[in-house]
Amino acid sequence: MKKEAEMFSPVNLGKASPANYEGLVALDATAHAGAVEAGLDPLLIELVKIRASQINGCAFCLRLHSRDALAKGESPDRLAVLPAWWESQYFNEQEQAALALAEGLTTISAGRNDAHGTVDADATLTPAQIAAVSWLVIVINAWNRVAIASHYPVAPPSRPQGI
Repeated sequence: MKKEAEMFSPVNLGKASPANYEGLVALDATAHAGAVEAGLDPLLIELVKIRASQINGCAFCLRLHSRDALAKGESPDRLAVLPAWWESQYFNEQEQAALALAEGLTTISAGRNDAHGTVDADATLTPAQIAAVSWLVIVINAWNRVAIASHYPVAPPSRPQGI
């Protein structure tokens, strides 16, 4: 039986519909600017994108945003425990609130995420920050779907023979 993502022919959505792709690029830039304007740390912005991409199983976006986070100074330890952030002491209150919000919006069809009921985003984040995180999550969820539907390749870098 074919997996859901294999039930349709792979079409590079950006090439097949460049106007829609460019619209998503513009929305992404607007969401990112709003997150910066709301005072969200650049590492937190990447963590939100990575966590949503983990939930969605988007290898392309995971590789992209993990590399971006590392380049911005994120630690490999924090990236390693991100899928279980609520069980660690690696993330501050603002990060926990943003991650809980990201998970809730990404798994919206499953209802409110009660696994992290001790995290109160409303008490930790400003309305502008809640809106900024929400838009980041909306956009990364869209990118995850574009990458998965387009079957973006995710292969390790080529190694010279003999290594």
